[in-house]
Amino acid sequence: MAILNTGHTKPTLKSKNAATQDSPVYEEVSVVSVRDRYNNYPSEGLTPERLSRIFKEADSGNITRQAELFSEIEEKDPHLGSILQIRKAQTARLGWEILPASDSQLDVQIAQSAKEMFDYIENFEDALMDMLDAIGKGFSVLEILWSYSEGKVWIDNLKWVNQKRFTFFSKETILPLPNLITDSEPIYGEQLPPNKFVIHKYRSRSGILPRAGLLRPCAYMYLFKTYGIKDWVVYNELFSVPMRIGKYKSGAGKGEIEALKQAVFNLSVDSAAVISDNTLIELLESKINGNSSAFNDFISFCDKSMTKAILGHTAAVESMQGKLGSEQEAQNVRQDLLESDAVALAKTIKTYIITPWVKFNFGPNIGIPKFRFNFEDKDDLEKTANTYKTLVSMGFTEISTNHIYEKFGIPKPIEGEKTLGDNALKKTNNR
Repeated sequence: MAILNTGHTKPTLKSKNAATQDSPVYEEVSVVSVRDRYNNYPSEGLTPERLSRIFKEADSGNITRQAELFSEIEEKDPHLGSILQIRKAQTARLGWEILPASDSQLDVQIAQSAKEMFDYIENFEDALMDMLDAIGKGFSVLEILWSYSEGKVWIDNLKWVNQKRFTFFSKETILPLPNLITDSEPIYGEQLPPNKFVIHKYRSRSGILPRAGLLRPCAYMYLFKTYGIKDWVVYNELFSVPMRIGKYKSGAGKGEIEALKQAVFNLSVDSAAVISDNTLIELLESKINGNSSAFNDFISFCDKSMTKAILGHTAAVESMQGKLGSEQEAQNVRQDLLESDAVALAKTIKTYIITPWVKFNFGPNIGIPKFRFNFEDKDDLEKTANTYKTLVSMGFTEISTNHIYEKFGIPKPIEGEKTLGDNALKKTNNR
């Protein structure tokens, strides 16, 4: 169904930061900056002291180095990157629907048009993952690239903007929402134009947004794990490689001794050497019985801590082959966390995408459709259906049909649309 044309015309393009509440900004605001080409690489040579300084900067509102650090450790640590991907993907791949604000014909038509609008966005599935980047970093910002065609406002694309391009710093206090760092305002940044950006927030704890992301506690585990791996590498060098000893007879010349020395040092690389028959190379196995389990246990502890923070359980690092249910559990986010992510993301989509879109196309004082993810577990839905069936058989017949539609995520049929009940009635009459 086409979007209703309420007579709105394309507003005159104004300056980037002079948007009004009633007209979209069509020009791109977060254009590529020279800052995007450079990175401080704060994870290189990371120490507890440096990590503390980075976090203190973020606590004051300057999140540039923290944002860069979070991106690096997510890339460098395969385990951390994997569990974050699981957490985000389980919400992003959920089915979703648009529910009308009421049963009125106009609200139903607006909800159908909103579904058409989301189908028009070329990267909406990727944008869901980009919004969920807030789980690790506390917030995620996407620019809405509005377009105008045939008297209607559409969304072409949702462009993710790197967190390092924002600041929460101000002269008085920490800002509740980020400002965009620009060439004209490199310190305090500029306030984002209304109805131009999607700001998804994740709060693992109360307080300011720079401290709300789950990568904050995981950064400590990443640091400790890095130290543990370095120590493990040194241990393997000491106890896994045999000692190489070169022996030469008395009276050997300086050149002969030097050749033997080079052969001994290169033996581990080349696995071959050419020496005089007056010299000898021996490989001595280590007599010290080392135990590497302490290193493995420590690194596993760090992985478990990160997994518990991200997925809500440690099955991803504790699952064993053949253990009933363990493999499946390892792949799942804890249900209450999944539901919380889905509800928060749906609220963000309604607030920052659906609401301005409805205002631009249908005018003010119009009911806003609801965006809803279907996150109920299949087994739970089956139990719930049996519960309703039992209640009805016991005489509890005054259960709202609207409640049933919403509970099971079933779209309410449009007037005149065929339903399963029609088919069942037809079969009954044909008997």
